[in-house]
Amino acid sequence: MPDAPSSAPVLLLALALGYLLGSIPFGLLLTRLAGTRDIRSIGSGNIGATNVLRTGRKDLAAATLLLDALKGTAAVLIAGHFLGAPAAMVAAFGAFLGHIAPVWLRFQGGKGVATFLGVTLGLAWPVALVFAVVWLATAYFTRYSSLAALTASVATVAAAAAIVNDRLALLLALLAILLWIKHHANIRRLLDGSEGKIGAKG
Repeated sequence: MPDAPSSAPVLLLALALGYLLGSIPFGLLLTRLAGTRDIRSIGSGNIGATNVLRTGRKDLAAATLLLDALKGTAAVLIAGHFLGAPAAMVAAFGAFLGHIAPVWLRFQGGKGVATFLGVTLGLAWPVALVFAVVWLATAYFTRYSSLAALTASVATVAAAAAIVNDRLALLLALLAILLWIKHHANIRRLLDGSEGKIGAKG
């Protein structure tokens, strides 16, 4: 990524770019195009892939997961290419914020797991690999998707600090905090034993 000047206008442009890309509600758009129920009226009311899966359309859920991740990656790569490395990090924050709080949906967005992975992939793919491995391992052994996401986000911060730099670790720590806040209901259910497991019926 070029070392373009990180002036305030450049960083604001990167933030706006990231937010606009991140705020595209792919889950809602795909389910509407497919003619399914409004996902905001079922399950958790979330616009992410997990709730899209509750429509019974695994293909739409997979597409939502992929697109929600790639919009974060795209924001980082575009900003990094044209505006420089500092702008890429700002765009990453903007994309994550846009996903969890899109202005078009009255700031009621997704929980940010796929977009967290996507921006991390754009910033440092080895760190994103850590996220994926920890998520898969935790999900396999516990069957809790939410616990997998929470654990993977913490591991990602540690990995960033260990193999990249403190600046990236600080950014990912901020995103992880927001991700944990968005999972507050899941955390409560994990603590009282009522959280649904992957593949559970009903």
